[in-house]
Amino acid sequence: MCGIAGIIGNKASQTQLDAMLHAQTHRGPDDTGRYLKDGIALGHNRLAIIDLSSEANQPFFSQDKRYTIVFNGEIYNYIELKEELEPTFSFKTHSDTEVLLAAYQKWGRACLSKLNGMFAFAIWDTKEQHLFAARDRFGVKPFYYTMVNDTFYFASEIKSLFAAGVSKSPSESVWASYFAYGSYGMPNETFWDGIQQLPGGHFLTLHTTLPDIQKWYHFEEEVKKYNTELSFEEVKSQYLKLLDDSIKLRFRADVPIGFNVSGGLDSSALLALVNRLEGGENIEAFTFYTGDDRYDELPWVEGLIAHTKNPLTKVKLKVDDLASLAETMSAQQDEPYGGVPTVAYGKLFKEARSKGVKVLLDGQGMDEQWAGYDYYTKNSNSVIQGVSKSPFRTSVLSEEFFAKAKKPVYPTPFDDRILNLQYRDLFYTKIPRALRFNDRVSMQSSTELREPFLDYRLVEFAFAQPLVYKIHEGIQKYVLRSIVSDYLSDSITYAPKRPLQTPQREWLGEDLQDWVTLHIETLKGHPWFEYEKLKEEWDAYINGDQDSSFHIWQWLNTSLLVS
Repeated sequence: MCGIAGIIGNKASQTQLDAMLHAQTHRGPDDTGRYLKDGIALGHNRLAIIDLSSEANQPFFSQDKRYTIVFNGEIYNYIELKEELEPTFSFKTHSDTEVLLAAYQKWGRACLSKLNGMFAFAIWDTKEQHLFAARDRFGVKPFYYTMVNDTFYFASEIKSLFAAGVSKSPSESVWASYFAYGSYGMPNETFWDGIQQLPGGHFLTLHTTLPDIQKWYHFEEEVKKYNTELSFEEVKSQYLKLLDDSIKLRFRADVPIGFNVSGGLDSSALLALVNRLEGGENIEAFTFYTGDDRYDELPWVEGLIAHTKNPLTKVKLKVDDLASLAETMSAQQDEPYGGVPTVAYGKLFKEARSKGVKVLLDGQGMDEQWAGYDYYTKNSNSVIQGVSKSPFRTSVLSEEFFAKAKKPVYPTPFDDRILNLQYRDLFYTKIPRALRFNDRVSMQSSTELREPFLDYRLVEFAFAQPLVYKIHEGIQKYVLRSIVSDYLSDSITYAPKRPLQTPQREWLGEDLQDWVTLHIETLKGHPWFEYEKLKEEWDAYINGDQDSSFHIWQWLNTSLLVS
């Protein structure tokens, strides 16, 4: 897990590259490397996880010196790929970076389909004088880029592009769509004008001045290869084997590994399965809480830990700390982020790192593959769990700004409403948003986050199964619940999904009212807002209209990022 940066073009300079690397040094404090040639500057911030030796530092060069790679992420199946490549290549390290580069040398872009991992990488070909870059199937690892005066810049974080001198100008259509529809942008968009991201499952080639972007992961076609006529017990058996293998692969590391645990089914299932496979009762679990019994999942977590016997570190988020932590998190995220839970995760990862844990696992991805959200069963187009009325307040937007909002239209490649909702959440809404939040949160504390449930084999297999295996007699994620019932108590196995984990609504409207008011006042005179209407909504919120706090958090994001 690292940070990558690069400049391709006549304006490439070490000064710019150093500024980019410095801006994202938290992503990899263990080593900083550079490759500089005329018109080419590649940089790397290393967080050493696999093969801790200096021989595995990056930029990494092929033995014939033709190729140079900068790579962020992990190739979990690198050992198997290495065995396949050893008749052709003589390896000098035990790193997955060297395996990845050799795979590209042997198979070219076709190597991507052989990789099981999370990755964003760029390879410079000195012979052909072109750049090849790619991102993993679901976009776990980030890749941002822009073109300025025929020079191509890329980095793991947007702030690194700003550090290189790229102008910081809000993309008003993306911001307007965020306020009007809750959209965080399409897979290629960011909240900043001129800065794009390479979508998950895509690769990029740069031969001259304009990048050519193509899709390499065709999920819609991949799910067709799975047998959908298996019995329920056969599905359970095959899925459990895939789960076992996914978890085993994600335990490949040369540093300590821990868990990010909540009281929900998914992370509880992960912890139980890990302990079953790895004998991992000594592996430390981390959870956050706020001290508010209405929302805290601590009782469920402690009940789980009483069963698994793992050591548990409880990290408390105090309301008095939220304002400063939220402002720091905003600077880290570079774009609007998901509220108090994200801030709490920030404290959790910081605590893990202080205890020497450099890798954490979490349970992201189950709801999307097994149809776990309430709106899958309620025939709703909502993207927010547990909210009964619209969380958006478009009346506070100026007419000119609101006109720039575009209601997102998502592809519907399947002849089934729920499948299309799952597809939307996997590639356009829930997963891309959560992965971006979580990448920044973990890297802020120089830690790596791994998501075993987002192994592409698991997602494809579960997605392809009949709806009756996903939702059975009103019970969602039915196959998963049936599997883990052998390892967890019924109170966890069949617990309903709890949409709220923190007292964000109460904190913003009560304890932190003065802080929020201060930030809302910074929006006075801002061309995006009708301030009097905005203030009316804030007054209504203070006086009890608190079904959702999303709009309040939106305004805070705006104040912290662009006002």
